[in-house]
Amino acid sequence: MARTIGVIGDRWTLLILRECFLRTRRFEGFQSALGITRHLLAERLKKLVRLGVLRRIPYQESPKRFEYILTQKGLDLYPVMMAIVHWGDTHMVDERGRPLLHEHQNCGKHFNPVMICSECGDPLHAKHVHVHPGPGARPPSEVKAKSAKAKARTRAA
Repeated sequence: MARTIGVIGDRWTLLILRECFLRTRRFEGFQSALGITRHLLAERLKKLVRLGVLRRIPYQESPKRFEYILTQKGLDLYPVMMAIVHWGDTHMVDERGRPLLHEHQNCGKHFNPVMICSECGDPLHAKHVHVHPGPGARPPSEVKAKSAKAKARTRAA
Protein backbone atom coordinates (compact mmCIF):
# COMPACT_ATOMS: atom_id res chain seq x y z
CA MET A 1 0.00 0.00 0.00
CA ALA A 2 2.82 2.44 0.86
CA ARG A 3 4.37 2.06 -2.61
CA THR A 4 1.02 2.80 -4.25
CA ILE A 5 0.48 5.87 -2.07
CA GLY A 6 3.93 7.04 -3.15
CA VAL A 7 2.60 7.14 -6.71
CA ILE A 8 -0.99 8.37 -6.32
CA GLY A 9 -1.22 9.52 -2.71
CA ASP A 10 -1.70 13.25 -3.04
CA ARG A 11 -4.79 15.25 -3.89
CA TRP A 12 -3.56 16.73 -7.18
CA THR A 13 -2.32 13.43 -8.57
CA LEU A 14 -5.67 11.78 -7.86
CA LEU A 15 -7.50 14.68 -9.51
CA ILE A 16 -5.21 14.52 -12.55
CA LEU A 17 -5.92 10.79 -12.82
CA ARG A 18 -9.66 11.48 -12.52
CA GLU A 19 -9.35 13.88 -15.45
CA CYS A 20 -7.42 11.26 -17.44
CA PHE A 21 -10.27 8.80 -16.95
CA LEU A 22 -12.67 11.56 -18.05
CA ARG A 23 -10.53 11.72 -21.22
CA THR A 24 -8.64 14.96 -20.57
CA ARG A 25 -5.29 14.69 -22.33
CA ARG A 26 -3.75 18.13 -22.71
CA PHE A 27 -1.95 20.35 -20.22
CA GLU A 28 -4.39 23.23 -20.76
CA GLY A 29 -7.33 20.88 -20.26
CA PHE A 30 -5.98 19.68 -16.92
CA GLN A 31 -5.23 23.21 -15.80
CA SER A 32 -8.67 24.48 -16.80
CA ALA A 33 -10.55 21.60 -15.17
CA LEU A 34 -8.55 21.62 -11.94
CA GLY A 35 -7.48 25.23 -11.39
CA ILE A 36 -3.99 23.96 -10.53
CA THR A 37 -0.86 26.10 -10.99
CA ARG A 38 1.23 25.41 -14.10
CA HIS A 39 4.28 24.52 -11.99
CA LEU A 40 2.42 22.01 -9.81
CA LEU A 41 0.65 20.44 -12.78
CA ALA A 42 3.92 20.08 -14.71
CA GLU A 43 5.56 18.49 -11.66
CA ARG A 44 2.76 15.94 -11.17
CA LEU A 45 2.57 15.07 -14.88
CA LYS A 46 6.36 14.53 -15.02
CA LYS A 47 6.14 12.21 -12.01
CA LEU A 48 3.30 10.19 -13.54
CA VAL A 49 5.25 9.88 -16.82
CA ARG A 50 8.47 8.92 -14.97
CA LEU A 51 6.61 6.22 -13.03
CA GLY A 52 5.00 4.83 -16.19
CA VAL A 53 1.40 5.76 -15.33
CA LEU A 54 1.13 8.20 -18.25
CA ARG A 55 2.78 8.42 -21.67
CA ARG A 56 3.72 11.83 -23.07
CA ILE A 57 3.00 12.05 -26.80
CA PRO A 58 3.65 15.13 -28.98
CA TYR A 59 0.63 16.48 -30.84
CA GLN A 60 2.09 19.80 -32.08
CA GLU A 61 5.59 20.78 -33.20
CA SER A 62 5.74 24.58 -33.06
CA PRO A 63 5.48 25.24 -30.20
CA LYS A 64 6.01 21.66 -29.06
CA ARG A 65 2.99 20.43 -27.09
CA PHE A 66 2.12 17.05 -25.63
CA GLU A 67 -0.84 14.88 -24.75
CA TYR A 68 -0.79 12.66 -21.68
CA ILE A 69 -2.23 9.20 -22.25
CA LEU A 70 -2.83 6.53 -19.62
CA THR A 71 -0.53 3.51 -20.02
CA GLN A 72 -1.71 0.03 -19.07
CA LYS A 73 -0.22 0.70 -15.64
CA GLY A 74 -2.38 3.83 -15.45
CA LEU A 75 -5.50 2.08 -16.76
CA ASP A 76 -5.02 -0.54 -14.04
CA LEU A 77 -5.72 2.23 -11.50
CA TYR A 78 -9.35 2.41 -12.70
CA PRO A 79 -10.74 0.13 -9.95
CA VAL A 80 -8.90 2.22 -7.33
CA MET A 81 -10.35 5.43 -8.73
CA MET A 82 -13.85 3.94 -8.96
CA ALA A 83 -13.63 2.76 -5.34
CA ILE A 84 -12.83 6.34 -4.28
CA VAL A 85 -15.67 7.68 -6.44
CA HIS A 86 -18.10 5.15 -4.98
CA TRP A 87 -17.11 6.05 -1.41
CA GLY A 88 -17.71 9.72 -2.18
CA ASP A 89 -21.03 8.95 -3.88
CA THR A 90 -22.09 6.98 -0.81
CA HIS A 91 -20.87 9.28 1.97
CA MET A 92 -20.24 12.77 0.60
CA VAL A 93 -23.17 13.68 -1.69
CA ASP A 94 -25.72 16.32 -0.84
CA GLU A 95 -29.45 16.35 -1.59
CA ARG A 96 -28.76 16.86 -5.32
CA GLY A 97 -27.17 13.41 -5.56
CA ARG A 98 -24.11 12.19 -7.42
CA PRO A 99 -22.16 14.68 -9.51
CA LEU A 100 -21.46 12.08 -12.24
CA LEU A 101 -23.26 8.92 -13.32
CA HIS A 102 -21.27 6.06 -14.80
CA GLU A 103 -22.84 4.02 -17.60
CA HIS A 104 -21.63 0.57 -18.58
CA GLN A 105 -21.46 0.55 -22.38
CA ASN A 106 -22.11 -3.18 -22.63
CA CYS A 107 -25.53 -3.07 -20.94
CA GLY A 108 -26.34 0.65 -21.12
CA LYS A 109 -27.13 0.88 -17.38
CA HIS A 110 -25.84 3.23 -14.72
CA PHE A 111 -23.88 1.26 -12.16
CA ASN A 112 -22.29 1.24 -8.72
CA PRO A 113 -18.75 -0.14 -8.76
CA VAL A 114 -18.46 -3.16 -6.50
CA MET A 115 -15.58 -5.43 -5.56
CA ILE A 116 -16.16 -9.12 -5.96
CA CYS A 117 -14.13 -12.19 -5.14
CA SER A 118 -12.22 -13.34 -8.23
CA GLU A 119 -12.82 -16.96 -7.17
CA CYS A 120 -16.53 -17.17 -6.26
CA GLY A 121 -18.00 -13.89 -7.50
CA ASP A 122 -19.49 -12.88 -4.13
CA PRO A 123 -19.23 -9.21 -3.07
CA LEU A 124 -16.24 -8.44 -0.83
CA HIS A 125 -16.72 -6.85 2.58
CA ALA A 126 -13.91 -6.04 5.04
CA LYS A 127 -15.46 -8.15 7.81
CA HIS A 128 -15.36 -11.24 5.60
CA VAL A 129 -11.70 -11.08 4.49
CA HIS A 130 -8.69 -12.55 6.29
CA VAL A 131 -5.17 -11.42 5.37
CA HIS A 132 -2.13 -13.72 5.39
CA PRO A 133 1.54 -13.04 4.55
CA GLY A 134 2.31 -13.58 0.87
CA PRO A 135 5.51 -14.59 -0.88
CA GLY A 136 6.70 -10.96 -1.03
CA ALA A 137 6.13 -10.26 2.68
CA ARG A 138 9.04 -9.09 4.78
CA PRO A 139 10.34 -11.56 7.35
CA PRO A 140 9.02 -10.73 10.87
CA SER A 141 12.54 -9.85 12.07
CA GLU A 142 12.89 -7.21 9.32
CA VAL A 143 9.50 -5.68 10.21
CA LYS A 144 10.47 -5.48 13.91
CA ALA A 145 13.84 -3.90 13.07
CA LYS A 146 12.21 -1.26 10.84
CA SER A 147 9.63 -0.51 13.55
CA ALA A 148 12.36 -0.09 16.18
CA LYS A 149 14.26 2.35 13.90
CA ALA A 150 11.08 4.39 13.36
CA LYS A 151 10.47 4.56 17.13
CA ALA A 152 14.06 5.66 17.74
CA ARG A 153 13.74 8.46 15.14
CA THR A 154 10.49 9.62 16.79
CA ARG A 155 12.15 9.76 20.22
CA ALA A 156 15.15 11.65 18.79
CA ALA A 157 12.92 14.29 17.19
